[in-house]
Amino acid sequence: MFRAKIHQLENGPTLKMEGRLVGDWAEQARSLVMKDSVPKRLMVDLTEVTYVDSVGDQVLKWLESIGAKFIAKGVYAAGTCERLQLPVLGKRHAPVGLLWKAQDQKV
Repeated sequence: MFRAKIHQLENGPTLKMEGRLVGDWAEQARSLVMKDSVPKRLMVDLTEVTYVDSVGDQVLKWLESIGAKFIAKGVYAAGTCERLQLPVLGKRHAPVGLLWKAQDQKV
């Protein structure tokens, strides 16, 4: 299952995605953004995304290339942003790699 919707907020448009960002669903998300004109100051909320395949990776990198910034409050979303080196707004979490290192060093 996948859901994507653009919300017009005070600080600009936000593309909220939920579920699996894969294949045709990922391409539908790209089409949604391109439907009219590409929004300026687009934010992409990945907090509720549960899985991203290679097509989803390409769409996220495309969103970055048009200037989107990302919201990633969940562990999977934060890990995806770190893996793809996407710009995250209000980054509150340590990078996933650091979390694993910290856990490995516990005695």
